[in-house]
Amino acid sequence: MTEIIGVRFKDVGKVYYFSPAGEKLKTGDRVIVETARGIECGEVVIANRAVEDEKVVQPLKAIIRTATADDLETLEKNRLKEQEIMQVFSRKIAEHKLEMKPIDIDCTFDGSKILFYFTAESRVDFRELVKDLASVYRTRIELRQIGVRDEAKMLGGLGICGRQFCCSSFLGEFQPVSIKMAKEQSLSLNPTKISGTCGRLMCCLKYEQDCYEELLKITPKIGALVDTPEGKGVVEDTNLLTGVIKVKLDKNPDDAPAVSVNRSDVKILKDGKIRVNREEMQALKGLED
Repeated sequence: MTEIIGVRFKDVGKVYYFSPAGEKLKTGDRVIVETARGIECGEVVIANRAVEDEKVVQPLKAIIRTATADDLETLEKNRLKEQEIMQVFSRKIAEHKLEMKPIDIDCTFDGSKILFYFTAESRVDFRELVKDLASVYRTRIELRQIGVRDEAKMLGGLGICGRQFCCSSFLGEFQPVSIKMAKEQSLSLNPTKISGTCGRLMCCLKYEQDCYEELLKITPKIGALVDTPEGKGVVEDTNLLTGVIKVKLDKNPDDAPAVSVNRSDVKILKDGKIRVNREEMQALKGLED
C-alpha cells in the first residue's frame, strides 16, 4: 500500500496523486508541487489515504510544501495577471489576423510558462504569434488548440436542464458518449435534443447507460419474435423502464391493436436488433467527436 493525497489544479479537473511527505493534510488545503508543467499550487481534494500500489504511477512525487500565505498571494496575483494576458492575447490575434478564438490563459505558479488555449476551425500557423507573445512576456509560451468540449468546460454555462454544465461543475474527465447510447435509451435522434451547448452529445447520456444495458438484456427489442400468454407475435414497442411491451399477435388481423404485456410474461424466440440507419448516422455525424 502507498500513502497518497489527491491534488486538483483546476476547479473541475483531473485529480493527481502525490506523496504527502509525512504531512497530514485535509481536504481544502493548498500544496505546492512539481508537475510536468513546472511548479504548481493545487488544492487537496483527497486527504491522506492508503491505496494499492498498482493504482499509483511510480515514482510518486512528493509535495514540496504546504502553501503559505505568501504562496496564496502569489496565486491570486497570477489569476489577476491571467485576465490582463487574455486581453493582450485577443489583441495580438487580431493584429496577426488569425482565424482563432482565445479561450483561457493559464500561468504556472512559478511563472516559468504561460499556456494560451484557443479554438479554431482548422490548423493555424501561429509561429509569429508565439514569437510576438514571447517578446512581451519573456517566458516560455505554449499555445494549445482545444476542442469544443474543453471550451465548454473552461467557459462554463447553463445546459438545457437549467443547471450548470456537468463538465464545468463536477466532471473531472470526459466520458465517451455514442449515438448508440441515445438509441438504446429510446431517445429522439434529433441533434438539438441530444446535444449540449458544445454541439456534441450530452455527457448525461452516460449516467444511466449501465442501467439501460442491464434492462436491454432482459427486454425483447423491437422486431423480436416472442411467445406471450395470448400467442406468438412481433414486438412493436417497448418501455425499458416499466417493462411493458406491445406485441402484434400473429393470430390477429392487420388492423387489430397490439396487446400490452409485461416482459416477465413473454419468452423471446428470436430477438431483434437496435440499429441506427445510414440516414440517421449521416445527420448525426460529428456529434460524437
